[in-house]
Amino acid sequence: MSGAEIQKVFLILLDYLVPTLKIFGFTLLYSIPLGMIVALLKMCRFKPVSWLTNLYILVMRGTPLMLQIIVVFYAVPMLRQQEGLPSFLMHFLEKINIQDENFMFNAVLVAFVLNYAAYFAEIFRGGIEAIPKGQYEAAASLSFTKTQTFFRIILPQVVKRVVPASANEVITLIKDTSLANVVAYEEITLKAKQQMQNYSSLTPLFIAGAFYFVLAMILTVIASAVEKKLNYYK
Repeated sequence: MSGAEIQKVFLILLDYLVPTLKIFGFTLLYSIPLGMIVALLKMCRFKPVSWLTNLYILVMRGTPLMLQIIVVFYAVPMLRQQEGLPSFLMHFLEKINIQDENFMFNAVLVAFVLNYAAYFAEIFRGGIEAIPKGQYEAAASLSFTKTQTFFRIILPQVVKRVVPASANEVITLIKDTSLANVVAYEEITLKAKQQMQNYSSLTPLFIAGAFYFVLAMILTVIASAVEKKLNYYK
């Protein structure tokens, strides 16, 4: 490829950086709080709740994210073929256009959020369980409620403990956004594959790889800065 062609491909991929960052940003926005909820449910003493939570985590972590994206995306057309569904549900499903970009984005986002929430849940659970039990007892002796104990004493310590592992998941997430191309969601990897076919060259894929590398480096720097900021908890 000539220099002009490389520049053209670079600008095309740059235009599709926003859809990639949308998946990344919204996945973090929803999966982190959901992961905390799942972690607390897994630690619940009511066995049916903890069992169901364990099953959810097992399925999400034990099956490929690509497979989960495909299942979520094709759930609507498959449900349309089912007989005996309530009329209101069938009417709702018939209104959904699976070729619509918003539907593609939402389907991809649901799969990403459910998947990453399971991983964050295990990270958060490990951080919570690493806190010595004596801190709970000390807070109780000072008349702290369970809510106050969790948010004022436990959570700040948990945040510091889980930052390194969470940072690894965040960096993995920015690379996993490339899996959205499996349902033809227009992001960097899909466009790189199209340009590769147009020019019969692997160069567009290398350019896409450079985008992911730069994003991963930025996230690494941010994670390191956050870890340094939290050193006062030592």
